Amino acid sequence: MGTIIKPSVGLSPAETAELVKRLVKAGIDFIKDDELQADRPHCPFQERLRAVMRFINEHADRTGKRVTYAFNITGEIDQMLRRQEQVAVAGGTCVMVSLNSIGLAALAHIRRYSALPTHGYRNAWEMFSRHPLLGVSYIAYQKFWRQARVGHMHVNGLRNKFCEDDDSVIASARECLRPMFDRPGRGCEVMPVFSSGQWARQATETYRRLGATALIYACGGGIMAHPAGITAGVASVRQAWEAALAGKSLEGYAVAPGAR
Repeated sequence: MGTIIKPSVGLSPAETAELVKRLVKAGIDFIKDDELQADRPHCPFQERLRAVMRFINEHADRTGKRVTYAFNITGEIDQMLRRQEQVAVAGGTCVMVSLNSIGLAALAHIRRYSALPTHGYRNAWEMFSRHPLLGVSYIAYQKFWRQARVGHMHVNGLRNKFCEDDDSVIASARECLRPMFDRPGRGCEVMPVFSSGQWARQATETYRRLGATALIYACGGGIMAHPAGITAGVASVRQAWEAALAGKSLEGYAVAPGAR
């Protein structure tokens, strides 16, 4: 269960870290940087890294749970190599890149120098997919990035805010989980990431149609904008997935005896 922080709208490193503190306390599993935020003047990468990891490390020391934060290291190749090393030294467990901005060769190169999983964001994907005569299927597209050893790949989400329909989203997610090769341990499976307008409401259908829990379910406003606050937003998404796994409707689960 994840969420997205949007420092690109003007959050400072301290403001970003304060939001991280609230999220980890609420029980989130995964947080990603905004795809637009790598190293901006109002939120420099190194300052953001130090501020965020302070709270993640403190929470891990106190509870034993280390929340994953995907730091956006997108930049020139030498910058990305330095940044992913800085994340590892700080105790971080994931880095993030904008795939179409850096290219396959750059991703393959930086992956040679880090054991941290790489969260792949597909911003600008629309230019590859919108026109039927010029586009490439995501089912083909994601295979290249998997062989460059990306760890997570965004597949959009059900009833999303973009142009993609639900059938396409599910087909993409299923393909990410399908081994590419027969050799044991060499399947190059990648974790599909559902995002874009996701909240508790889509959990049941996402699980029913995908038939798997090997995914990241990332909700931005679906958590942050909950009318009862961030803690309630995190709880609502977790409870929605509990209902999905139990085979119950959200409405039925909400009024069941013992429901939280």
